[in-house]
Amino acid sequence: MKLTVVGGGSTYTPELIDGFARLRDTLPITELVLVDPAAERLELVGGLARRIFAKQGHAGKIVTTTDLDAGVEGADAVLLQLRIGGQAARLQDETWPLECGCVGQETTGAGGLAKALRTVPVVLDIAERVRRTNPDAWIIDFTNPVGIVTRALLQAGHKAVGLCNVAIGFQRKFAKLLDVAPSEIHLDHVGLNHLTWERAVRIGGPEGENVLPRLLAEHGDAVAGDLRLPRPVLDRLGVVPSYYLRYFYAHDEVVRELGSKPSRAAEVAAMEKELLEMYGDPALDEKPALLAKRGGAFYSEAAVDLAASLLGGGGSPYQVVNTYNNGTLPFLPDDAVIETQAAVGAHGATPLPVAPVDPLYAGLIANVTAYEDLALEAALRGGRDRVFKALLAHPLVGQYAYADGLTDRLIAHNREHLAWA
Repeated sequence: MKLTVVGGGSTYTPELIDGFARLRDTLPITELVLVDPAAERLELVGGLARRIFAKQGHAGKIVTTTDLDAGVEGADAVLLQLRIGGQAARLQDETWPLECGCVGQETTGAGGLAKALRTVPVVLDIAERVRRTNPDAWIIDFTNPVGIVTRALLQAGHKAVGLCNVAIGFQRKFAKLLDVAPSEIHLDHVGLNHLTWERAVRIGGPEGENVLPRLLAEHGDAVAGDLRLPRPVLDRLGVVPSYYLRYFYAHDEVVRELGSKPSRAAEVAAMEKELLEMYGDPALDEKPALLAKRGGAFYSEAAVDLAASLLGGGGSPYQVVNTYNNGTLPFLPDDAVIETQAAVGAHGATPLPVAPVDPLYAGLIANVTAYEDLALEAALRGGRDRVFKALLAHPLVGQYAYADGLTDRLIAHNREHLAWA
């Protein structure tokens, strides 16, 4: 089995490698190719990857290359983990929206739109090259904003499934609090990427006992603390929102916080510099503890599970993924991309039936889906008016003066990545 990681020079990659090594019985990779245009960085990551495989007794071959076409040729699955513009672009995404009094964040709001505009054309080009070399290959998208990028891939006819680590993070956290195996936890996870709610936490599968009320009663303070939301909010809602919902539920508070401290991008850039220095140490043969602070917890386990199921292996029968709605949420178009529990196998991902969604959540889901429609149109066709309309539609922007100012800033800071600009 050959698997290719595009963006293999990412500092995330050793987390992925560790998962491939530990879970080799689930996903028996014989060849792993790391593709990245940054040759020096790629060799640092690739060297550590080979040492991790060797230490854990994985017989698979690890290849590094800057040649995308060679790297994806013959791959059974291609995993995308790109950051167009690097941490410098992320820093901009987190900074200029604050000048207009809006949240500065890399996957939602104005910063998320900027990332989508930079990313979608590049991902579609990569996917076309994958299709030319191996039309049967699966594309697993971990590149943010996952919902918009996955929708672009699916609309272009690619065999693609989107993946995020939010759900598996909740699964692992809830399992620890409830003292059960993670595999026993089944989430009623509904919404869009980075806009989801856990409406039930079931033990033993989709029909199992819902223990969410007990979880909130016994561990509500811990859950609320992780989400940085007041405990009474969780009690009143009776659900566990994604931590990204704080940008919506406490927007002004978050804007004040972001304007008073160094950006997350600056923290990550410093962390990446230290990580790359560590990766260059020939004595290092395991993922360093510092990597846990980088983000992406349990990403490797989610990726292995999904790839194994898509490739006919031993993955879990039900997984939270990003895929076409196809009637699952009746208030959305069929071609909207939702994030939900799905039956996953060689056929792809088929969403499980979802109980009716409360208007409190359905309204926001529909609003952000409309924004994503406009965002994808702007990413595919360009133009200032399309960018403005997408921003005006986003609930974190929503006022024409803000949308105008953000449009000018977005274009100014991303001109080198926007062919139409």
